[in-house]
Amino acid sequence: MNTSRAAGPVPDDHALDQHLAGPTAARMLVGARLRRLREARGVTREEAGSTIRGSDSKISRLELGRTGFKLRDVVDLLTLYGVTDEAEREVVLTLATQANAPGWWQHYSDVVPAWLEPYLGLEQAASVIRTYDVQFVPDLLQTPEYARAVMRLYYPGDTEETLERRVEMRMRRQQVLDGDDPPKLWVAIDESALRRPTGGRATLRLQLRRLIEATELPHVTVQVLPFSAGGHPAAGGSFTFLRFPEGGLPDVVYLEQLATAIYLDKPAEVAGYWDVLNRIGVQATQARETPGLLGRILYEV
Repeated sequence: MNTSRAAGPVPDDHALDQHLAGPTAARMLVGARLRRLREARGVTREEAGSTIRGSDSKISRLELGRTGFKLRDVVDLLTLYGVTDEAEREVVLTLATQANAPGWWQHYSDVVPAWLEPYLGLEQAASVIRTYDVQFVPDLLQTPEYARAVMRLYYPGDTEETLERRVEMRMRRQQVLDGDDPPKLWVAIDESALRRPTGGRATLRLQLRRLIEATELPHVTVQVLPFSAGGHPAAGGSFTFLRFPEGGLPDVVYLEQLATAIYLDKPAEVAGYWDVLNRIGVQATQARETPGLLGRILYEV
């Protein structure tokens, strides 16, 4: 995949691409637009914060898309930044309204930790999702049985009802792959994850069959990093790289930990992870070879 982005004017955001639906992406778009307007006008964050009866840190959070918007604040900021065109003001206000709408995952608020919510919104907005996983099959390709076994490991104190809520939510996430214009999903899975009997032998066999089926989807690429590859550049562990429609949002790298997550979006950091994924792609089985390898592993487990 080409990492370059063509230079050109910033899009006018008169309409959200369908990939950019959802409050997280909308917040980031509004924040980025307000930041560009502020900087073009030469207004400091302190001055902008004073205008909306807040602080410079509040402006920073708004511009990074880390909080919702009060429409009154957006109106005041647009006025401060000299935006008088009614059509342009309406576009930003419409996006701000969408940014305040709850995402589908709010229905699962009892089982979705706060640190995961931004990722769910970004996953829905992405046009490309690339991930490397060393421990488990990636979430978007898990069977219900396999997902249930993984959840039991992460949340051993859950009741059966809560556990099923977590599995249901994960299956709901997978619907992102079923739309008319789904994201391109590229996964590289360490061979150890495919031989580890998570949930037992029968569960693993079902999961391997699911992966073989996934290799037939035109928007899904599955590679396996075999033991024979030896050392590899992703020795630090699993991670996910999210890319969005051209000109919308910056690339994001998601690092999930036991009780929190890290979101990286600085260009230098993101470029490093993209390079690691490309190097893994060279060391891993080529996509056309994956079904055969998965079939052999299925036969052996």
